[in-house]
Amino acid sequence: MNYQETTAWMFNQLPMYQLQGASAYKKDLTNTHLLINHLNNPHTNLKCIHVAGTNGKGSTSHMLASILQEAGYKVGLYTSPHLKDYRERIKINGFEITEDFVCDFINSNKSFFETNDISFFEMSVGLAFAYFAKEEVDIAIIEVGMGGRLDATNIITPLVSVITNIGLDHLQFLGNTLEAIAFEKAGIIKTEIPVVIGEYTDETKPVFEAKAKETNSEIYFASDLISENLPSDLIGDYQIHNKKTVIQTIQILNTKTDFSINQNNIESGLLNVVKNTGLLGRWQQLGSSPKIICDTAHNKNGLEIVLNQIKKEKFEQLHIVLGVVNDKDLDEVLPLFPKNAIYYFCKPNIPRGLEALALKEKAAQFGLKGAILHSVPEAYKKSKESANSNDFIYVGGSTFVVAEIL
Repeated sequence: MNYQETTAWMFNQLPMYQLQGASAYKKDLTNTHLLINHLNNPHTNLKCIHVAGTNGKGSTSHMLASILQEAGYKVGLYTSPHLKDYRERIKINGFEITEDFVCDFINSNKSFFETNDISFFEMSVGLAFAYFAKEEVDIAIIEVGMGGRLDATNIITPLVSVITNIGLDHLQFLGNTLEAIAFEKAGIIKTEIPVVIGEYTDETKPVFEAKAKETNSEIYFASDLISENLPSDLIGDYQIHNKKTVIQTIQILNTKTDFSINQNNIESGLLNVVKNTGLLGRWQQLGSSPKIICDTAHNKNGLEIVLNQIKKEKFEQLHIVLGVVNDKDLDEVLPLFPKNAIYYFCKPNIPRGLEALALKEKAAQFGLKGAILHSVPEAYKKSKESANSNDFIYVGGSTFVVAEIL
């Protein structure tokens, strides 16, 4: 199979949470261990940083990678989901994994995947570990897919564990309280491995402290320990917390490991995240006159911050291109959106996408009004045709909405 055929097979033949939702979720690591043993345990040859959290784990992972690249290291970066091309998930120093490596890996192991019902995410994790081991990276930044305790990435023993924050998301899998979700995220904390907590609440802090005590792990609360706010090319108010988390993690690498990262590396790394890693979709400006911003925030915590940031912008009229997935708790997120905006309701082009009519009808219950468009590109085009030069266009609600316009 060529690259297009290979990725099509991966997307269509096996469970993939990004597209399917709940049916792709697995509740244990049995298959992951089976797969990784089949691959001769490539993860045991890697030095890693493991990053979990409800929001900010992608930005945090990319910032860490950028700083380590500036320090001269060969850095593997595994993240999810991808926006345009599957290969975005697996990079070394900002360069995506080659199409040939993806094809060779899948074709060589396809019968094993089929026989053992290996999921899309499990095979992606195996592919990343195999690629990073073969390429002999100095360090790999590994982002959790969902949760932590039962995530396929949670077979590694990292140099540092990082948990950015806790919010109410993926409740059907992780629990419906902050304490329950914190317990799942805290599952990445390993015996005698330091852990950095980016943000905490009264509910989550005791959960993290209890797990760290159980594993005899030093715990660092970055929001209490780091005060500086260095500039970054990742703009957006929510990056302030992520930068603190990153700086605390780098400090641990400097003091607890043989990695050496200086202040210039940190400052340059934060200023060149997009250039060094190719990160997309975080308060990303797509146009001016009117100003157009897209952002992949898709749950209550993330959207609160992004929508508050929009309030700080100066404009005459706000236009919002909005689409969501069908398992989103709309009663929780729609009240966050402003009633004085013009909405362009659309359906992301994936099986999980919520129909635009259903979104419009639900939005009307919260005083949000606008038009139904047949696709994300059509909604985006209509917003640009309708907006004046002094207006502001925001595109979001789902990672998949942003992906379709980039």
